[in-house]
Amino acid sequence: MGLNQRLPFPLVLNHEVVQKICVLTMRSSFMVVVVYPQDKDVASSNKLLDQEVKVENNEEEFVAQNSDTVKDDELEFAIGSPLPGMKQQFDETMKISKAIIDILKDQVFGFDTFFVTSQETYEGGVLFKGNLRGKPAKSYEKITNRMQGKFGDQYKLFLLINPEDDKPVAVVVPKQTLQPETTAVPEWFAAGAFGLVTIFTLLLRNVPFLQSNLLSTFDNLELLKNGLPGAFITALIIGVHEFGHILIARDTGIKLGVPFFVPSWQIGSFGAITRILSIVPSREDLLKLSAAGPLAGFAAGALLLILGFILPPIDGIGIVVDPAVFHESFLAGGIAKLLLGDVLKEGSPLSINPLVLWAWTGLIINAINSIPTGELDGGRISFAIWGRKTSTRISGVTIALLGVSSLFNDVAFYWTVLVFFLQRGPIAPLADEITEPETKYIGLGVAVLLLGLLVYLPYPFPFYNEGVNFDF
Repeated sequence: MGLNQRLPFPLVLNHEVVQKICVLTMRSSFMVVVVYPQDKDVASSNKLLDQEVKVENNEEEFVAQNSDTVKDDELEFAIGSPLPGMKQQFDETMKISKAIIDILKDQVFGFDTFFVTSQETYEGGVLFKGNLRGKPAKSYEKITNRMQGKFGDQYKLFLLINPEDDKPVAVVVPKQTLQPETTAVPEWFAAGAFGLVTIFTLLLRNVPFLQSNLLSTFDNLELLKNGLPGAFITALIIGVHEFGHILIARDTGIKLGVPFFVPSWQIGSFGAITRILSIVPSREDLLKLSAAGPLAGFAAGALLLILGFILPPIDGIGIVVDPAVFHESFLAGGIAKLLLGDVLKEGSPLSINPLVLWAWTGLIINAINSIPTGELDGGRISFAIWGRKTSTRISGVTIALLGVSSLFNDVAFYWTVLVFFLQRGPIAPLADEITEPETKYIGLGVAVLLLGLLVYLPYPFPFYNEGVNFDF
């Protein structure tokens, strides 16, 4: 029927015909408007029946041509899980039935939220493809509320980006399948064992004699006491880092596992690995959680570093270093230049408070965890800011650069091995991976990544410039 075309007969519309026209309108890219006179001609009833048949036939033809909807008795099955990184515990009794899928498609999802065009089942639930309407966060809320109204808390909704075509998809799975994994060894026991080894390596890090001869450590256990102050400062910065995560986790309702402190005989510790046990609601929540730890750790480490440069050595001697050592970090070198000025001369020994080195170690540990790869804080920040696809590419490039760095630095080598086997990812799916974080939180995340760069990139400028002679 052409636009603005008049009907050659008076048309009487009943409720069923109007409903069919509305359905057809929602599935098309144009609007159907029918105007009829108030006078009703009984003789037009036969023509009305013909029109109903035509509407029904047109609807079926339109759907067949413009939608890839799968027939209910011929559901496609997705290969693998559409939830990367999600460990599901599934058996046949948890399978979503065809009747439930129909209710989800016809009564939970809709043209005002997510208009379903096709569906695929897999062993953990059902994946819906279609068109997302309105703001993702609002649509997610509406769909979740409708789903809870129909089924209570039986099912969980995920709003994701399909990596194949970068289009939104909705995944519904039974909540029973999302139970946390159980381990043969209790987490607290394993974490305690790692913690004890980390305490030993933190002490060892601050006793140069033992560090140069590891085999003599157990014959000179008394010497480990000399490493207590340095171990305490470094552990304090790591603890502040973890406390930042805990505060935000409580605020956002995210459940964290027991932190596993990772020992390192080069710098005392690589920080802690903390699993996220619950489903993170959004990218913004993940960003806040991931950035809180490094921001707290960097703040504590920078403050102690500044105090170390300001305070004189307690014994009047302190630690004697060549100022050239501060060229190894842009942040440490910049603060040293700002506070010490012309005292810094490459090749001229300088006595400093050991607090400088202890705080610097804490900053290095924070910077390492801020590297944008895998499930490190930096990797999660990258995921939250730029999404799964882009962050995966950034993570791959970062791993490659770490691999190159490991050829020249043993710390980089061991850290690369650790990340590759324990923290490579992928990051478990968020409930809503489409909604982007607010700009202010993106700024905090970028600040963390930049602070990490400032810690482990070198300071390229000379500390002392000889006076320029302008005599002619």
